[in-house]
Amino acid sequence: MSARKARTEAAAAAASADSEEKDVKIPVEAADEATEATENAQGAQSAEAPQADAAAEASGGDTASVDDSTTGMTEEEMIEAAIRAGEEAAENDFKLKYEQASSELVDVRRQLSEAEEALKAADARSREAQDRVQRLQADWENFRRRTAQERLAEQSRATEKLVSALLPVIDDMERAIAHARTQELDDSFSQFVDGVDAVHTKMLDVFAHEGVEVIDPKGEAFDPLEHQAVGRVEDSDQFDETVNDVYQKGYRMGGRVLRSAMVTVTYGGAKRPAPEEDTSAGDDGAQADATESEASEQ
Repeated sequence: MSARKARTEAAAAAASADSEEKDVKIPVEAADEATEATENAQGAQSAEAPQADAAAEASGGDTASVDDSTTGMTEEEMIEAAIRAGEEAAENDFKLKYEQASSELVDVRRQLSEAEEALKAADARSREAQDRVQRLQADWENFRRRTAQERLAEQSRATEKLVSALLPVIDDMERAIAHARTQELDDSFSQFVDGVDAVHTKMLDVFAHEGVEVIDPKGEAFDPLEHQAVGRVEDSDQFDETVNDVYQKGYRMGGRVLRSAMVTVTYGGAKRPAPEEDTSAGDDGAQADATESEASEQ
């Protein structure tokens, strides 16, 4: 308070000195104005003085309380208090950072789990798409193979139908040629028969080119799958169930019998011996079966 009063008095003295100097230097009219300004300044300083004294008293009280609290602690206690305060601040800061890190860790784990679920879903969709593609490829291969087989079968059926329609024509040509050969013919008519025979041969060549085979089993063992027995003939000189006469030739195409041969079969003779088994053919068949089984497994 004494210091503030001293500063106030010094300011007042300076102001009075300035006013005196101004009185000396300026006219009378200006001196009145200067006197008024000085009085106003002194009034403001006198009004601020009680407020400054109150603030000084308050700060003095606080300072006194701090001085009282600090003067009651030793230097070691003050150091320990500072250390505790620093540790508390560090612990609080660590807790705050730990909570932030924990929150970030939870977010990262959640994002990771979402990414794993999305990856699993993508893998499942990828496997499903691959399975679908494989099934489609298999279906396409089966469809292509089936359509190719059906096309070949249609071609074969069309050829079989045409060949079956031409078989009676071949039969008539053969009968006509056979009948003409039994007659006495002049040279011109004999040449005509030879021409018809050449046409017949050419037609059989066309049939052979299309895979048609003639079934002419005279002297062979009777086969009910390819032969049609229309009569029986007793003959002890031949083996039992041997084809004696062929009334009408048969035809097969691609392993399929288009028409069975009409034949007569002998009886009363010795039994035909069983055919010898071909071991090499059996080995080839076994190898073929093994190859087919491996292919089916693959």
